[in-house]
Amino acid sequence: MDNRFGEMETFVRAVSEGSFSAAGRALGMTPSAVSRVVSRLEDRLQTRLLVRSTRALLPTPEGEAYVAEAREILDRLSEMEARMAQGAAPRGPLRVSATVGFGAQAVLPLVPRFLEMHPGIELDLTLTDGVIDLWQERVDLAIRSGTLRDSSLKARRVARMRRVVVGSPDYLARRGVPRVPADLERHDCLRYNFRSAGWPFRDPATDARVIQPVNGSFSGSDGTILRQVCLAGKGLMWTGDIVVAEDISCGRLVEVLADWQPPELEEIHAVFAGHPHLASRIRAFVDFLSESFGRGAN
Repeated sequence: MDNRFGEMETFVRAVSEGSFSAAGRALGMTPSAVSRVVSRLEDRLQTRLLVRSTRALLPTPEGEAYVAEAREILDRLSEMEARMAQGAAPRGPLRVSATVGFGAQAVLPLVPRFLEMHPGIELDLTLTDGVIDLWQERVDLAIRSGTLRDSSLKARRVARMRRVVVGSPDYLARRGVPRVPADLERHDCLRYNFRSAGWPFRDPATDARVIQPVNGSFSGSDGTILRQVCLAGKGLMWTGDIVVAEDISCGRLVEVLADWQPPELEEIHAVFAGHPHLASRIRAFVDFLSESFGRGAN
């Protein structure tokens, strides 16, 4: 009897790793053995699943369809076995994507503790501010803020984030502390180079929303860049409180215009494909984030 689950696992690993050699190392097989398994699978299905070159392996459209179905089947199998095994720990590769600023300042510091708690999980974390296609990029979980647009995905809220304006003590000593949003016209405001709108505020006296135009001598592509420039005393930054919580606590940055901040909290979600049975390795990371931020999906 053919080991079809073994073929599925080998093919999925070959696509994920991008080469027979890397897949072989992960599975304890030789590259030629991985190649033979894939060839045998293609012969049985009578279709080409991979385009092989000297540089990489790329799935054909049929290969993309097969690997998506195979991942779901293997996840369900792993989940079933985990439920039947007493105390079985989550294991296997876990590919996670997060925005650069939130990922670097809020998620990355948590990674060592997560890996200690789940030594069987192989975590692959990518930081990007682009909205990725989970299926196309073969990502298990994406951490996103704001409104969710793709209704085919499932989401669980793991945190809530308040927007704050911060500056370094050195900058505020030199340029003064803004008391109302209009004071920002006289300040260097560090801006995202893809965002043209001003910074939103709420008048504490009238509850009216205010959009304050801002300008400055520097703009950047992500929050990590702006934070470094802000810490260097070159301007004020508008960002999420989670991103700069440690900086504020240690006195490296100071919050200003706190009374003018809108009361709405920005929600941070863990987004994943809507399988009927969520793989235990994905659930473990979602639960970990929710518990770590202490602002889960209640």
